[in-house]
Amino acid sequence: MNSVADVWTNVLTQLKRDLSETTIATWFDELEAVDLRDGVFYLHCPNDFKKNYIESLFIKNIKAALHDIFSTDFEVTVLTAEEYAIFSGSAQKKKSEAFTSDEFTFERFVVGSSNKLAHAACISVAEHPAKNYNPLLIYGDSGLGKTHLIYSIAHVIKKDDPNAKIAYVKGDDLTNELVEAIQGGKTAEMREKYRKADLFLVDDVQFIAGRKQTQEEFFHTFNNLYESGKQIVLTSDRPPSEMMQLEDRLRTRFEWGLLVDVAPPDYETRMAIIKNKAALLGMEIPNKVAAYIAERVTSNVRQLEGTINKLLAYKDLLGDDVDEDLVKRAIQDILRRGENLPTSDSIVEFVSKYYGVAAEVIRGQQRVREAVAARQVAMYLIRSMTNLSSDDIGKFFGNRDHSTVLYSIEKVERQMKSDAGFAEAVKEIKTNISSKH
Repeated sequence: MNSVADVWTNVLTQLKRDLSETTIATWFDELEAVDLRDGVFYLHCPNDFKKNYIESLFIKNIKAALHDIFSTDFEVTVLTAEEYAIFSGSAQKKKSEAFTSDEFTFERFVVGSSNKLAHAACISVAEHPAKNYNPLLIYGDSGLGKTHLIYSIAHVIKKDDPNAKIAYVKGDDLTNELVEAIQGGKTAEMREKYRKADLFLVDDVQFIAGRKQTQEEFFHTFNNLYESGKQIVLTSDRPPSEMMQLEDRLRTRFEWGLLVDVAPPDYETRMAIIKNKAALLGMEIPNKVAAYIAERVTSNVRQLEGTINKLLAYKDLLGDDVDEDLVKRAIQDILRRGENLPTSDSIVEFVSKYYGVAAEVIRGQQRVREAVAARQVAMYLIRSMTNLSSDDIGKFFGNRDHSTVLYSIEKVERQMKSDAGFAEAVKEIKTNISSKH
């Protein structure tokens, strides 16, 4: 997930399993996700009656959904309009304080083969802002350390120059802020805030794509900062070439500097992350236990850290020893979610609806262009979203040879790299499938 809004979308998806559409539409329509930090999920509800009703009846459902998503427990706080205004001000202060704390620093970032280049680029930018790589864009899936890296840049720059002006914003928040500025006649103040920055950090910049007025403002802010010799650092879940709705003039600017990716950590890096996080929490984890976690929790850093946090809770609150049995309890929810994979049939069904080609035609032998294209995408998605081998996939598609499956998968991968529109379409199908499982 790439923002607190994404978390809320996933929570709502979970809630739909237990609550009716009418209940969700009636009571959750005015809820807005605000923040997720320090073990608390903050929501804003301007309607006091609905706020009280939600707190009395549905908090347990929201907590359960968050636990299903993150495999760790969160408190849930629903803010009134007045509380939200106060919270927003303190959130900005909290963000500023984060740049001077020791929590997000290069020293605490575990470097491995999957993030080595990104780490080195960030150090270079921190030591020589606006000299080497400007802008710097770090892309990769959620939970791999992109925000940690840009906070580390801010930490170094703030340490070297306490008077440095650092502006941080999330892509989706930028749109909301612009709307509020326009409504309140404060666009000049908003521009001043970002265009006077020495370091401009934008997390999840992909969210501005497709938002015309936000892109317009961002374009001019980018130009102003770049021409003034100020450093710009962006993060995204994908490279600019795959942001289908991003304006060409912005895509070009994003590619002016350096693009670096972060990938899921390999086994050795996962082991190092586990040991490092445990040490920071004052907990010793036996090598056998660390290996057990590293072999099973593989998708991102956030899940690894969440597992260690849960182990610490078991140890402190229940007095349990950190052994393999305890780890099994701590990661069972993550493993259970891994078992909840989409079926080949459900994937073909989604592809069928997207392309308008019948499911039986996709699985059949017809060679018409539309059927072949849909079939190849379905094979690619089944391979990337399930545990089926190429042989298994071939059998599913009418006993086709595994070499045919591999050819289809490679063709889709090549086309995704060369055709941003096609890549966006495949990602959209994949996102829709994931949201239902």
